[in-house]
Amino acid sequence: MKPRVFIARPIQQAVIEQLERSCDVEVHSQDAPMDSLRLGEALSGMDAVISVGGGISAQVLAAAPKLRVVANIGAGFDTIDVEACTQRRIAVTNTPDVLTESTADFAFALLLAVSRKVVEADRYVREGNWRYGLWNLLWGTELSGKTLGLYGFGRIGQAMARRARGFSMRILYHARHRAGASVESQTGAEYVDLDTVLRASDFLSLHAPLNPESDHMLDARKLALMKPTAFLINTARGKIVDEQALAKALGDGRLAGAGLDVFENEPKIHPALMNIPSVVVAPHIASATEETRYRMAQLAAENLLAAFEGRRPPNILNPEVLDSSCTQKV
Repeated sequence: MKPRVFIARPIQQAVIEQLERSCDVEVHSQDAPMDSLRLGEALSGMDAVISVGGGISAQVLAAAPKLRVVANIGAGFDTIDVEACTQRRIAVTNTPDVLTESTADFAFALLLAVSRKVVEADRYVREGNWRYGLWNLLWGTELSGKTLGLYGFGRIGQAMARRARGFSMRILYHARHRAGASVESQTGAEYVDLDTVLRASDFLSLHAPLNPESDHMLDARKLALMKPTAFLINTARGKIVDEQALAKALGDGRLAGAGLDVFENEPKIHPALMNIPSVVVAPHIASATEETRYRMAQLAAENLLAAFEGRRPPNILNPEVLDSSCTQKV
């Protein structure tokens, strides 16, 4: 009997057809999240799920006794109860690497947008305000010679550093583990402590995973260390930032602006942020290119198929379950 697979969003047809060659596949018809009750019901007889955006809680798992694999489309997995999955001997996988370049592209796009007031300029023209040139109109900030601070220096942080080097920026970073000398040489990045990154940065870009150390790392005290002329860029996880403290710092003029693709309580955004012209917001789309989204879906399928074929999934998050029956052929 073929393993039964539920796909939580309508992903690319080519990937669905790839899975259908060895699995019985059901696809949620709507590109929208399912609540815990509906998701649990959908997974009740399933052997695996391809998750988009997570939502795999202990409550959902309790309703899915046959589940053996959770293949998440996305690098982050803070919305999946990995510990509960491990206790139930369920393999959990994600899709890192394939979204590195597109996410770094978008982080740098936000950086450029806030530094040169691109969104404000667009709004100014569309609202019919451009009747003649003004000397003092929408002055921005040059990047050359400025300091980019990176919190987190994994694949995406390093890709961001490579882009910044092309703009002749000074690059500082702080991470849980220092990168090797060769990586620092290639990216031109210098390792310093976190407070130094905060104090020295003209642009602070966040690229760390969400964990107990990074949760609300950027709180009111840390924001107070930053220059009033500095900009914050966040394409990592919204909960790294205390959103209320950020809104207050921006509103009080203690920070120049922000480019935000992620938020504390998505899709809700602190209302004050929506009224600050120097804040550019986006709906969590840093990886949203045709090429990247296809590679993400394909990698999730490869992870899932490897598990059911008794092979080690390329991106397993809880390898301790591999000695269990969860990876045996169904």
